[in-house]
Amino acid sequence: MTLLTPAQEKLRDEAREFTATELLPVANELDPQRADLPRSIIDRMGELGYFGIMIDREYGGLGLGMTEYCLVTEELARGWMSAASVIARANGVGSGLADPERRAELLRRQAAGAWISAAAFSEPEAGSDIAAVSCRAEKHGDVYLLNGEKRWCGLAEAADAIIVLARTAPGRRKGLDLFLVEKERGTFPVGITGTPIPKVGYHGITSWALQITDLEVPAANLLVGEGGETGDGFGMFAKVINWGRLHTAARAVGAARGALEDATAYAKRRSQFGKPISSFQGIKFHLADMATQVAAARAFYLDAAARFDAGLHCRQECSMAKLFASEAAEKVASTAMQVLGGNGYTTEYAVERHWRDARLTQIFEGTSEIQRTIIAQHVLREA
Repeated sequence: MTLLTPAQEKLRDEAREFTATELLPVANELDPQRADLPRSIIDRMGELGYFGIMIDREYGGLGLGMTEYCLVTEELARGWMSAASVIARANGVGSGLADPERRAELLRRQAAGAWISAAAFSEPEAGSDIAAVSCRAEKHGDVYLLNGEKRWCGLAEAADAIIVLARTAPGRRKGLDLFLVEKERGTFPVGITGTPIPKVGYHGITSWALQITDLEVPAANLLVGEGGETGDGFGMFAKVINWGRLHTAARAVGAARGALEDATAYAKRRSQFGKPISSFQGIKFHLADMATQVAAARAFYLDAAARFDAGLHCRQECSMAKLFASEAAEKVASTAMQVLGGNGYTTEYAVERHWRDARLTQIFEGTSEIQRTIIAQHVLREA
């Protein structure tokens, strides 16, 4: 078991209390309706500082690390995966503006939960192979004109901005740049139209397919790397992907824990053959295996997060944590449905939501197959 500091335990416990008393009741009501996360919950999360966990205190953030970010993420995902996901749309995202004053203003707004972005990276033919992005950006004086298609852009309409990965020069990994498209919340800017993507789960966040046609973006909104270089959008993406994979591992653990806790409560109150089903050895074994998987997955992501916070190279560990946690979460949630029997296959209980959301963690931020490829590369290189 990874030991936490008193401050980390306090932050976790506060997030757990918020989830139990404020978030979970909303999730239980709105997820069956496939409704979006309400702004009132987002604003409350802003008050609690969850959009600025990893933003420096000088900008109004909490100035904490990946470990704290993942601890809060797990608690939020225990309630609703979308709430855990939305905090990734701030926390310093898109702060690569060259103008230091604009960058500082953006960070302050993010930390307060007043500025949330969407990410338009994937395309119909560029998902796992992100280097295959074909959306084009051509410079015309002080603006870029963007043209192309994007897919799986969550919060595209509800966000305050969309970060678009587009090609500025021929090639694969080189010649890609990130653009900050500022917009009014609740609408699309001129040059973007969107169609909602119907999903099995992951409700609370609407995912969009976007058509981008002659979208004008000021040249000043091109995001640059630490050295001020351009054309390295792929490299910038690669630097934050470990962040995303640890975030997904924590989300997976949250969903798995929800399934475990719901199945345990059900087993204690459900009676068959004259006694609670929790007294049957088969059910006990299910619960024991589920609890072990949750604890192991949590320990895995906390270890990788500690490496991340220490500044250590941890690409392999992040992929391992993401792979293990997402695979475990799907298995735990599926077992929870089995514990509930026929009731687990209804929408009257939340375990089916935990399964739908856990299943997605095996796909986004790099599929399980991509994680296995990365891990194998490291194993073979070190052999």
